[in-house]
Amino acid sequence: RKTLQSDRAYEGVRITLLGFVIKVLASAMKAFPSLNASLTPDGEHLVLKQYFHVGVAVDTENGLVVPVLRDVDRKGILELAGELSALSARARDGKLKPDEMQGGCISISSLGGIGGIGFTPIVNAPEVAILGVSRAQTKPCWDGTAFVPRLMLPLDLSYDHRVIDGAEAARISAFIVAALEDPRRLLL
Repeated sequence: RKTLQSDRAYEGVRITLLGFVIKVLASAMKAFPSLNASLTPDGEHLVLKQYFHVGVAVDTENGLVVPVLRDVDRKGILELAGELSALSARARDGKLKPDEMQGGCISISSLGGIGGIGFTPIVNAPEVAILGVSRAQTKPCWDGTAFVPRLMLPLDLSYDHRVIDGAEAARISAFIVAALEDPRRLLL
């Protein structure tokens, strides 16, 4: 991310960790179809989605709104960063259209700009999961021989237990962590 941000070719696009998280989440949704599902209003049927739309909570003067990035699986990190920036600005200015806040498959709630080290995000029904992202911090990490600085990004996955059980949630979380630690995995 830092290397890309310093490249003049990407001037004008603010590349944040959230763009990487969104891209990784799209891969997780493909690998774990229950993550990309919703329940019917009566809660009786599971709808597996074939599209990948991610809502991202934005803090505004009037509270949180959740604009939706569409087809995130088909977009690169730079395109996602640009779209997220534009949607977030429209959200803060109160200019989002209703259709820009509908149709999400899963949501992300990010406290990165505010701070905090963990929280319990609440699932945005009829979605069945939400990923909470706290502020990344460099912390000392033991590598077996010495403490080395390592960027740590606290993540919190909340999910509807009617669809995703704890074991599957652990596998989903492990997938997300592995892909964020080494995004090259997404190319395989």
